[in-house]
Amino acid sequence: MKRNILLSVFSGLLLWIAWPPTHYTTFLLLVGFVPMLLALENIIHSNYTKKGKKIFGTAFLGFFIWNTLSIFWVYNALKMVGEVVALPISLIPYSLGPLLMATACWLYYRLRLVTNRGFSLFGLVCFWIAYEYLHQSWDLAFPWMTLGNGFATTHQWVQWYEYTGVYGGTVWIWILNILLFLIYAGLKETANKKLRLKLISAFVIALLLPLSFSLYRYYSYQEQPNPSNIVIAQPNIDPYAKETSISTLQQVSILTRISDSLGQHNTEFFLWPETAIPEAVNEETVRNNPYYQQAQHFLSKYKNGNIITGAETFKIYNNRATSTASPYGDGGGQYYDAFNAAMNIENSAEVQFYHKSKLVPGAESLPFGNALSFLKPAFEHLGGATGSYGSQPEPGVFYSQSGIGITPAICYESIWGEWIAKSVKKGSQFIAIITNDGWWEDTPGKDQHLDYAKLRAIETRRWVCRSANTGISAFINQRGDIVQQTKWWVKTAIKQDINLNSDITFYVQYGDYIAKAGSLLALIGIGFIVVKRFI
Repeated sequence: MKRNILLSVFSGLLLWIAWPPTHYTTFLLLVGFVPMLLALENIIHSNYTKKGKKIFGTAFLGFFIWNTLSIFWVYNALKMVGEVVALPISLIPYSLGPLLMATACWLYYRLRLVTNRGFSLFGLVCFWIAYEYLHQSWDLAFPWMTLGNGFATTHQWVQWYEYTGVYGGTVWIWILNILLFLIYAGLKETANKKLRLKLISAFVIALLLPLSFSLYRYYSYQEQPNPSNIVIAQPNIDPYAKETSISTLQQVSILTRISDSLGQHNTEFFLWPETAIPEAVNEETVRNNPYYQQAQHFLSKYKNGNIITGAETFKIYNNRATSTASPYGDGGGQYYDAFNAAMNIENSAEVQFYHKSKLVPGAESLPFGNALSFLKPAFEHLGGATGSYGSQPEPGVFYSQSGIGITPAICYESIWGEWIAKSVKKGSQFIAIITNDGWWEDTPGKDQHLDYAKLRAIETRRWVCRSANTGISAFINQRGDIVQQTKWWVKTAIKQDINLNSDITFYVQYGDYIAKAGSLLALIGIGFIVVKRFI
């Protein structure tokens, strides 16, 4: 048993070493699951009782190590609620992913009991894909550790994400790991040489074919000239001071000043970060808001200028119009929704809003709100501090007065490939990410978040313009290259002529079809296990 534990730990460490933001060890993803598969194989062929529990426990150990070491920075973001509760709460994201991963391995074992190894390994890939798709779709969504994200620092290897999205990367990693596992297992099991040669040949083809295509696509890809001048502002305001020691007026003044330092007569967009306007703005009376007027005054010198900015906004209703609405004022029958929003401000009376939809579970939304609706009065009594944000059901697109379409993505919404793709399909020509990664401090979290944005550029073949309050802000081209980026914790601005694109990629057209197909096959596999169990 100790040997299997060591194999599991080794697998977890390999996957962690391979994970972004590292640049030179990504190749370990292609072998990182082999020790885990060997440990599971040892248990399957052992004389242990309760093998299912040992399979689950062994898998959970390795995946917990991988996840915790890769996203340890989550603890920093939770310190705002108090260090005493930060650690136990952070155990949820540290553990939930590994629990689902271990469940996929347990289902592989159950399938192995009723069919052969080859079919079961195919089932394992489907179970894993189903876990990843569930973990981006349910109320506790946190798809940060989706396997395909692992190539974010070696984006030259996965230019074919424009056809598959990140789930293509998940499948590629599993195919190569399974082939290596079978080659090694064949050596131990004295398999015939012909089979071993076929497996080696399959591994070489599975490795080189996607890699060669990707490198060819990367070096041959040409953007079509269609320039637009963009300025990104990075105000570098301590997130803990945004709503306390620095007034909103001062914050907007900082943003206009650094934006103006690089603005030119043909600048079309100024990009400001998430909650750049931290004082609540009533959407119905926004044109009377002093900060909106301050922003419009700044734009008066830029004829075609637009400001895309984050803001705290709210809407008032005469009834409980949404499930997230809370009583307003003295309880006179009015309700309101608060939003983590993006605004598009232009040189006209037109104002556009986008309400963040992929809300952080617990901090911005109440998971399983319908099932836990009985808790709503308690949260209202506490001021709606948890799960109080409203959202919108579909991705948004901003349109400038000149007709340019923009995808607004707020914070970690940018790790949902299909969500971004839906916006692009509606007419977006570039992606604007606004975020505040300062909560995570100077940890790999901010670097991973930046790196993942490169994958959105490849999937959609759109430039990504990223404004982060404290860094790292960046321009990313249609191949996923970071053309410019800022330093961390620096007040600055950067500008770039980007190329707008209106072409639709295969992935934008069809979205996460691999994930949906894999999940369907996983359900069929589970049904097969259940039927065999009772026959």
